[in-house]
Amino acid sequence: MHIVIPGAWPDPEVAAELAPHLAQRAPTLARWLGRGKVAQTPSPAADTWCTPLEHWLLQARGFVTTQAEHISAGLGPLRAGVQDDEPVWLAELIHMSPSRDGAALLPADTLGITAEQSESLLRTAREQLEDGGPQLEFLRPDTWRVRWPDAVRLPCASPALVAVSAVNDWWPQDPVARPWRRLVNSLQMAWFEHPVNQARLEAGQAPINSLWLYGGARRGQLTRLLPADLRIETALEGFATSQDWGGWIEALAQLEHGCLAALTQDTPTLVLTGRDRYATITVQGGWLARWRTQDWRRWWCSR
Repeated sequence: MHIVIPGAWPDPEVAAELAPHLAQRAPTLARWLGRGKVAQTPSPAADTWCTPLEHWLLQARGFVTTQAEHISAGLGPLRAGVQDDEPVWLAELIHMSPSRDGAALLPADTLGITAEQSESLLRTAREQLEDGGPQLEFLRPDTWRVRWPDAVRLPCASPALVAVSAVNDWWPQDPVARPWRRLVNSLQMAWFEHPVNQARLEAGQAPINSLWLYGGARRGQLTRLLPADLRIETALEGFATSQDWGGWIEALAQLEHGCLAALTQDTPTLVLTGRDRYATITVQGGWLARWRTQDWRRWWCSR
């Protein structure tokens, strides 16, 4: 079994204080860490343009980058599930708002977008499309596929990464992105008083006021399938991102009692992600492994 736990590897500055809580509140996880063989992988956003979880998923799928591609390009075919082998560019429906750093992004998975809302916004969006510019196709309520008339090389960050950083750090400035920037600007104006967004505001929901472009790779660049027994447990992720360590400890205890302690598989492969890295832990079985445990705090609390 493969168990991926985003947010389970805090930065060293807080990990030493959290380690006793992990040992006490999540004894199953602590036991596995003590019997595990660890491989650490750096995952700096400046190199990957995606989150460490997304980095691991693309590595697990055997994603092969082409020249001048960031690994984040693989998120297009990874998320789309399309069968053709054309470049897969995706546009995620988002909410963008002013912030101290320029602008902040709320990703689609926080917005509760319905198919009816998405299709209505798409009809309006198609009125803004330029001849010879990018075209839009409905893929699912929170995501549309983008078709470019010609092949483009355009580095784009994952919306999940942008959501935990700042839009200005990742907004595409390349000359080739000008048609996309023009389209986004026109959509922001066209959607400002759109009936969908008026209804969302009346319901206390954030308006859907922009798109975020990402992807660009082809399906054939994914060379493996994900493990069939994969489980991704996200209970810690939000608390780690907001650095709410009291909430993190409580969520860890709930993860232990609600999931980990009940698993019959006692030699899983674990993946713990941090802010800019992830660790893969292969839990050893047999009587010798049970007897010869290691101090997992050494690597868990270090840089």
